[in-house]
Amino acid sequence: MSERNPYVGAYPWLTGRAGIWREIARYVMRDAPGAQAVLDLGAGYCDFINQVTARTRIAFDLNPDMTAHAAPGVDPRVGDCRGLPGVDEGSMDAVFASNFLEHFALDEATALLRDIHRVLRPAGRLLLIQPNYLRNPDHYWDDPTHKTAFHHLNLHGLLERGGFRVLRVVPGLLPFSMKSRLPKIPLLVRFYLRSPIRPLAAQMYAVAERA
Repeated sequence: MSERNPYVGAYPWLTGRAGIWREIARYVMRDAPGAQAVLDLGAGYCDFINQVTARTRIAFDLNPDMTAHAAPGVDPRVGDCRGLPGVDEGSMDAVFASNFLEHFALDEATALLRDIHRVLRPAGRLLLIQPNYLRNPDHYWDDPTHKTAFHHLNLHGLLERGGFRVLRVVPGLLPFSMKSRLPKIPLLVRFYLRSPIRPLAAQMYAVAERA
């Protein structure tokens, strides 16, 4: 995480995010081996895309502060990602999104998946980390911007309708929030991700391939 982040003082839980996301990116990118063009949707502080090694790295987010956190070589694009303006058809090897689709109505999420399908090359990978409604229904709607309840049972069908072949859905990969008790030491995060038992894991992980 960039030291320029103005929110570290107000939100101490942001400290150490770079190490955590380095391990998350390492885990996720195993499912897109050799990817040289990676797109990150809802990139936030560019925590994920900054950790990726690829020739082309594009990050979309509505927050203009994103540009201050993008690492050298990352192309930060501030604005609405719907339609994926400026991203050529078949140009991406992998598209990643974390805590993103739930902020769209179902028809909007379906349209966005079609956009993602368009920009991915044949057999390109979509990599999603999503809060799993069935793992934490009591707090899923705490965020007033959540519009749709996704879980590991309905996500599979949504991806297939978007033209993807689902390769893997893990019902619980990470805790519901970065503010939770996810280990803050990178090595412990690595062990957590590799463990078959993940306490408090309420975010799911999906890997899908452009059919």
